[in-house]
Amino acid sequence: MTRHIRPLAVAAIALSLSACGAAVPRPAAIPPKAPPPTVVKPVQHNALIGSSAEAVGRMFGKPRLDVTEGAGRKLQFAGASCILDIYFYSARAGADPVATHVDARTPDGRNAEVDGCANTLRR
Repeated sequence: MTRHIRPLAVAAIALSLSACGAAVPRPAAIPPKAPPPTVVKPVQHNALIGSSAEAVGRMFGKPRLDVTEGAGRKLQFAGASCILDIYFYSARAGADPVATHVDARTPDGRNAEVDGCANTLRR
């Protein structure tokens, strides 16, 4: 009788092991990384968008901060009533950087209107 049970036991173990192997999921293909954008298009509309860093410097004087990171540059100007951050990027490959985004806030961190802050900080 053990001669008949032994082949059945071996078959049951083989089936169990084959089921375990089939249950392992295969990893999904990882898509390639997209290249970084070379063109930055402004989405804001205020008086500073499109200005060069030199033109902004003539308007406001020496910036409190001048930070370059990668292809971008940020100039920060501050006064008693507001802080203005102006971000510069090239509009197309090989072009001079221009202001593409501007943030304005009060010294305590509340949002401020960009053009009003810029007018307050002008020389």
